[in-house]
Amino acid sequence: MSSSRRGLLSGTDGSDVSQTSMLWTKKGQDATMNCSHTKGAQYFQMYWYRQLPGETMELVVFTSTANRGEHDFGAFSKEKFSASKTEAERGTFTVKKVQPEDKGLYFCSVSQHSDTNP
Repeated sequence: MSSSRRGLLSGTDGSDVSQTSMLWTKKGQDATMNCSHTKGAQYFQMYWYRQLPGETMELVVFTSTANRGEHDFGAFSKEKFSASKTEAERGTFTVKKVQPEDKGLYFCSVSQHSDTNP
């Protein structure tokens, strides 16, 4: 493997949720991962997590078809990450301008909307 290439490893637990299993890209290029599920349209919320080597897992972004593209990146920069969620059963996550320190485990999970009001 050339030193100018980086690997982004992705994985997921659920057999009804699938995503890009492994992604290699050149340093400086964008890396886009796909996630889809067969749980049904009521599972329209998607979460993308990152775990860098030796660190704990972090939620990078929460996406939903209900928030019209205004995804919640919390403390993470939209300059470094982007996400797309136009359909209930699929979404994408992009690491922009990949650098060696971006190598890690990236994965998605999905949930359905729940109303917690009594």
